[in-house]
Amino acid sequence: MTKQQLESYRSMKEEIAELKYDLNHLGQDDSLIGNDVIMDYRSGYPVPQSVVGYDFEKEWRIKTRYREKIAQLEKLCLEVEEFIENIPDSMTRRIFRLYYLDGKKQKEIARLVHMDRSRISRKIDDFLKNAHKAQKAHV
Repeated sequence: MTKQQLESYRSMKEEIAELKYDLNHLGQDDSLIGNDVIMDYRSGYPVPQSVVGYDFEKEWRIKTRYREKIAQLEKLCLEVEEFIENIPDSMTRRIFRLYYLDGKKQKEIARLVHMDRSRISRKIDDFLKNAHKAQKAHV
């Protein structure tokens, strides 16, 4: 797990909420109402006729794309959550949870766990560095 993946967690959670909102409110405006031109041959020669209607195929494509993106983001978020929950040291796990999942500032975390802010930063950096080394050793 990289620092970038951990830092993108909150943004992914917000994106999931936005996509779910869009999914639930799709078609409530006029964005899926379209028009097309067909040729009317009833008189023997082509006469253009305008046809207006709701684009159900477009709605289905958009909903499918939103659902796939939501599933992909939820999978990535779950990986981040599992990584943090599997941290063996309780203090480090709390720090990671507060910082990456809850979005608290290091200064606030330091106050909550009774440490200096610089120590919080070192704990995060040291754990990620050691986790990265351990991951390389397994490969």
